[in-house]
Amino acid sequence: MVDRCIRIFDTTLRDGEQTPGVTLTPDEKLEIAKQLDKLGVDTIEAGFPIASKGEAEAVRFIARAGLNAEICGLARMEKTDIDAVLGAGLSCIHLFVATSDIHLTYKLKISRQQALEKAVESVEYAKKHGVVVEFSAEDATRTDPQILKDFYGAVVEAGADRVDIPDTVGVASPSRIAQLVREVKSVVDVPIAVHCHNDFGLAVANSLAAVEAGASEVHVTVNGLGERAGNASLEEVVMALHNLYGIKTKINTRAIYETSRLVSKLTGVMVQPNKAIVGDNAFGHESGIHTHGVLALPFTYEPLDPEVVGRKRWLQAGKHAGSHGIRAQLQEMGLSPNDEQLAQIVNMIKEAADKGKTLTDSDVEAIARSVLKLPEDDEKILHLNDFAVMTGINVVPTASVKLDLDGEIYVASATGVGPVDAAVKAIQSVTERVAKISLKEYRLEALSGGSDAMAEVIVKVGDNEGNISSARGVGDDIVVASVEALIKGMNKILVKQKKARSTLK
Repeated sequence: MVDRCIRIFDTTLRDGEQTPGVTLTPDEKLEIAKQLDKLGVDTIEAGFPIASKGEAEAVRFIARAGLNAEICGLARMEKTDIDAVLGAGLSCIHLFVATSDIHLTYKLKISRQQALEKAVESVEYAKKHGVVVEFSAEDATRTDPQILKDFYGAVVEAGADRVDIPDTVGVASPSRIAQLVREVKSVVDVPIAVHCHNDFGLAVANSLAAVEAGASEVHVTVNGLGERAGNASLEEVVMALHNLYGIKTKINTRAIYETSRLVSKLTGVMVQPNKAIVGDNAFGHESGIHTHGVLALPFTYEPLDPEVVGRKRWLQAGKHAGSHGIRAQLQEMGLSPNDEQLAQIVNMIKEAADKGKTLTDSDVEAIARSVLKLPEDDEKILHLNDFAVMTGINVVPTASVKLDLDGEIYVASATGVGPVDAAVKAIQSVTERVAKISLKEYRLEALSGGSDAMAEVIVKVGDNEGNISSARGVGDDIVVASVEALIKGMNKILVKQKKARSTLK
């Protein structure tokens, strides 16, 4: 299996956009398509052209963008659907019809024979127009295997170039999907794909089992987006194939993280922190035992090098932290305590954590500087000179900021869903001139009761290079505290980037 190369059919722009609450504009879909092409996917399923005018426009944009990937459109077994795909200028059409009794009886209300005839007619019609045809038997895993083989055999005879086995409602097990692949493989001589949903959390496992059984293409989405519990995750499938099976794909793995970030930003669907490969915590360590091992040899507690997927490992200070991890964090900050000082710093960090305090990078540095009797680090690239917010009933929250960015003065304004969101966006509109830094986590806590309560804001920010920084802001104004924390966190990353550039020189 080592010499095999599996095709990656990405359906982020079609099935991924069917995630409840997700709607992309044509420009956003084109931006994601360009990134998927940079990532190296074999096929981009650009959308379902018959769905709406906007969808058809988006698909046309992508088809005309001159991308290297095969651009595909979804169509039912209807000439109007097929014509919509053809009219968009796509090179591939993904035809589907339901084959399970439950779908035929209650959804389509047609017989198996009628469905089979429509499938054959549609494939023949599409092939007459010179496009690549991939055929899916919707709800394949709840279809009688013999019926399934009859459908696939007939559409391949009609000219289908590839066939896909969809686990439409995610009910297959790895052994079940592998058996189906082997049975379909016994009656067709074209490439077999699988399209697995994650209703029982098995989409990736099922996809890998299918590859083991002989499938040569996997349908995936970035971040595992999709209907209900989502689809097989691109990043998990690809990295498992590369690292666990020694099977190749054409994916540029170093572009995985930036692709994940872009899709999350444009869809508005946040990636859970403990998500494999692309989650914030995927390469984060707190436990002293783990950090000691990772610092000695990363593979002791990391199954793959984070840089391979465009990430960087990071260490978290807390009650589980050990001296090795804290020393490494301090060294990144340019601080070098002796053993006695380090022990004192570690004890102070553990005491604070035992009281339920979340330790940010700024907190750790402040503790260390107090022990080392050093003044506060005044190296800053970003300075907040002034800002104002406007909010209220029937008023769109708006923020204006005046910032000093590396000696240059900038003024910017932005709107948001609230004053904090508006302030964050205004600041980001300035900092993106030098770095793409986004807010990854935001926590607000009240330090005292009453209407004059002090607010404590903790933020975590990150850039496209995988750098992560956390900071704290405290004050009687939530917006001011939030901006203070954000500026601190951004400065940590900007300074880190500046030092990295100096080292390269």
